[in-house]
Amino acid sequence: MRRRLGSSGLTVTPLALGTMLWGNSVDRHEAGDHLRAFVEAGGNLVDTAYGYGGGDAETILGSLLADTVPRDDVIICTKAGISRSGGQRRVDVSRRGLMSQLESSLRRLGTDHVDLWLVHTWSDDVPLSETLSALEWAAASGRARYVGVSNYSGWQSARAFSLLESARIPLVANEIEYSLVCRAPEHEVAPAAASLGFGLMPWSPLGRGVLTGKYRNGIPSGSRAASSDFPGFAERFLDEQTTRVADAVAMAARGLAAKPAEVALAWVRDRPGVAAPIVGARTAAQLRSALASLELTLPSEIVAALDDVSA
Repeated sequence: MRRRLGSSGLTVTPLALGTMLWGNSVDRHEAGDHLRAFVEAGGNLVDTAYGYGGGDAETILGSLLADTVPRDDVIICTKAGISRSGGQRRVDVSRRGLMSQLESSLRRLGTDHVDLWLVHTWSDDVPLSETLSALEWAAASGRARYVGVSNYSGWQSARAFSLLESARIPLVANEIEYSLVCRAPEHEVAPAAASLGFGLMPWSPLGRGVLTGKYRNGIPSGSRAASSDFPGFAERFLDEQTTRVADAVAMAARGLAAKPAEVALAWVRDRPGVAAPIVGARTAAQLRSALASLELTLPSEIVAALDDVSA
């Protein structure tokens, strides 16, 4: 139950555990339970970032790798380039900024290397060649076994791939938003991935929670849409079109005796070029549902129906 990340030699399970909520709505004890359950279910890819939880996500993960799950049992992916200062989002993809953040990430994680290191976002403020020079440094020094990007468009991914290729360093992944209610990657990013050989790691594969059906009757307390930590997180998907898609997912789930989240995850998991959707579970029940999706194969008729309603 492993997949190669793009055309690289790195193999990952077709579901990744996301840690964006760690340090906010998921405390260390809960995070430990999630990580243990994920690894026991056969999962190996854990996704985090320098800026998640103000650094707490990486710190919590590091402490868990020290006493809960062996370091060698997991593939650690972290990202650099985005942080928060005074409540404001700050982007710094300069060579200096990225190198400094990776050093901090390694200290927090308690390891001398990460398995996959990504530039968290594109920025017009820094030359791409400078940004990529930090990835070259990380790979050459052994601080990162593999490198990639996040939230890059098709042409941005292709340009980054080309520049890194000239340095004989493969770009193996692009972490992008991709779900039944966000199919934009299919226009340019997915074709670039297929042509060049990097893998896609979809974030928010449940449409920021909309595809679970929990927003069909309003915004429940405790959800990310109601959280001050993620203002406006789900608002862009609370409209008539996404409601139709969510209804179709719910109908398919009833027919398969599954949960809507399982159906939505199985759909994106099996899209061309996808290596591993990333699920950030807030509760143990959400994680169990995500893990159950690994056993679900969608009939071609249901895939076609979901493709049609979400087109």
